[in-house]
Amino acid sequence: MTTIKNINRRSMLRGAAIATVATPAIIGKGIAAGAVNWRVQSHWPKASSSFTDSLGVLAAALEERTDGAFKLELFGAGEFAKGPDIYNLVRKGVVPMGTLSPSYIQDKAQAASFLYGIPGTFRESWEAQHAAKNLGLEAMVNEELIPDGVLLMSEKAYPTEMVVSKDIKSAADFQGLKIRSSGTMLDYLAAAGAAPQYIPGSELYQSLSSGVVDGAHWGAAVGAQSMSLWEVCKYHCKPALGFTIDAFIVNVDQLEDLDDDMKSAITDLMEIRFFRRSAEYMHKEAIALSEGIANENVQVITLPDDVLAMLAEASSNILATEAERGEIATKAADVYTGLMKDLGYT
Repeated sequence: MTTIKNINRRSMLRGAAIATVATPAIIGKGIAAGAVNWRVQSHWPKASSSFTDSLGVLAAALEERTDGAFKLELFGAGEFAKGPDIYNLVRKGVVPMGTLSPSYIQDKAQAASFLYGIPGTFRESWEAQHAAKNLGLEAMVNEELIPDGVLLMSEKAYPTEMVVSKDIKSAADFQGLKIRSSGTMLDYLAAAGAAPQYIPGSELYQSLSSGVVDGAHWGAAVGAQSMSLWEVCKYHCKPALGFTIDAFIVNVDQLEDLDDDMKSAITDLMEIRFFRRSAEYMHKEAIALSEGIANENVQVITLPDDVLAMLAEASSNILATEAERGEIATKAADVYTGLMKDLGYT
């Protein structure tokens, strides 16, 4: 079996350079050798738009590209594992592939929080995409994950926006608000006086409808719409808390066991899909929010200035704290500070 040290990451990540409008089918020795069937454990519930629009589209494209020789069997959140448990499921090879938020693996890679997104920093989707792929955040995460037996590839960049069950007109209204969150967003919201807590996506609607939490972020408008969050949370908060990245993860040994054409088929498609899906997502965000306002009586509210001021201070503190996690984290923080300086944000 090929060892992790023999992995050619340049080959794995070359897909963006060969993206085409229509990816042709691959005919090669891998396909001739027989079918490949991979089980994929998603962190998205089947109700989430990304289960279909991200994972479902990838599975269909992979099957088409390989003339039906490479198929993905998709499992919604909790069918084998959910949330942070998905990483170990893939690392151990119980399933070859999964999806997750980089916020789930902050203890596995110093740059994971930066790939997930430091709240209150980037303001546009392209900035998060550029930092992940071109400025090296994804590669920094893989410096630590690949030796652990897992390859991560970014799936999309998207905004993170809260929905809440009550209007927020002042910092006093924000105090103690129970918000479903994850990763560095937990610290971010807590610094402004909220009471954030992590809840898996599969339990989110029930937690909101029963009053366990007062609000949540699951992406932004698309997530709120697909997960029916607006049914119980009519207030949609602006501005975005930040821009976040979701990710595919793959068991390295099982990826390396594939013939080269099969390996290229899936890694090239994941690379291509990142940029296409990120752009598509922002278009669907606009549509979803318009539909929510028109059809579900959603009210868009702007967080008060006193709350935004506390969040801004929290952002600086989180960035500085995360930079202290180690040498790789320091390099990741430099990506943020350099890009934000170039953009005139600091």
